Amino acid sequence: MHLVPTIGAEAIRSLLTAFSTPRRVLEQDKASLARVVGERRASAIVAGADATQIQATLDWLADDANQLLTLADDDYPPWLLEIANPPTLLYLKGRRELLRQTCMAVVGSRNATPGGVQNAESFSQALSAAGLTVVSGMAMGIDAAAHRGGLAAAASTIAVVGTGLDLVYPARNKALAHQISSQGLIVSEFALGTPALAANFPRRNRIISGLARGVLVVEAALASGSLITAREAAEQGREVFAIPGSIHSPFCKGTHQLIKQGAKLVDDVHDIFDELAWSGGLPALSPAEVSKVESHTSLMNALGYDAVTIDELCSRMSTPPDALISQLIELELDGRVAQLPGSRYQRLA
Repeated sequence: MHLVPTIGAEAIRSLLTAFSTPRRVLEQDKASLARVVGERRASAIVAGADATQIQATLDWLADDANQLLTLADDDYPPWLLEIANPPTLLYLKGRRELLRQTCMAVVGSRNATPGGVQNAESFSQALSAAGLTVVSGMAMGIDAAAHRGGLAAAASTIAVVGTGLDLVYPARNKALAHQISSQGLIVSEFALGTPALAANFPRRNRIISGLARGVLVVEAALASGSLITAREAAEQGREVFAIPGSIHSPFCKGTHQLIKQGAKLVDDVHDIFDELAWSGGLPALSPAEVSKVESHTSLMNALGYDAVTIDELCSRMSTPPDALISQLIELELDGRVAQLPGSRYQRLA
């Protein structure tokens, strides 16, 4: 039924409501089908799907990494069932069990700034480390950074794509797609061989938001497709979050518009945890780890936001240079501090 031309998810659900099972739908005559979905679709169902395409799908399923999921399956994502137009069939490549995890969507511009990419990756890694699986659309820019961040921690990532799963779009994300299929999950509602058509991506967006408890928009211009995802999320009753940026940047106009419209302003990942009342996945720290976090927090506070020398930091913290240098090296390796000419240091995050 899914492979019959012109038959979409809404028509399939109407047929299942009328006739109970796919087998019983396919046993009906044209007149019975037409009373439910009209003459044109009834004719298409009677004509049947392309046998070559059916065989290609069966061949694809011979790989254990590839699976199909239908509305009738017990592990169909419960959050996705709540949206107005849930897909009747999903193609899966990777770890199917991630669909049962609590998820957070992270989306944004394809033409992202370096700061936006860094924010997407660091926020996504923090979400994944806290037990929230990161969902995005595998586009360039913010989406790709979100997937990398999700893969870097325990809860991993789900990529929802707008093509058939035998294709990778964009091609530059081929290595990332391979990593996601082995460590995370790639999902599509589109049949194998479906190319990257413009109309497919807004349809994909409702699945991204539908799988998630909320959507974080990192960077978005006013015409960004990420705003479609945010609108879908709001209509689905999901939380919408946005990271603010420069008032002069065209890449932040969309996120600022969302904040004006009621999206929750986020400048720390704990803003998301607090809004979702999420604590179940936060890892417990050992006393040694608590001490390390506290010392790093004190050093970051002492750094402020302007470049400073070691002597200035020693004066501010009453700490010997050797102890500070070892902490600064750790923070530099974590990407939180940069060393500048003249033995000065500046915080990055």
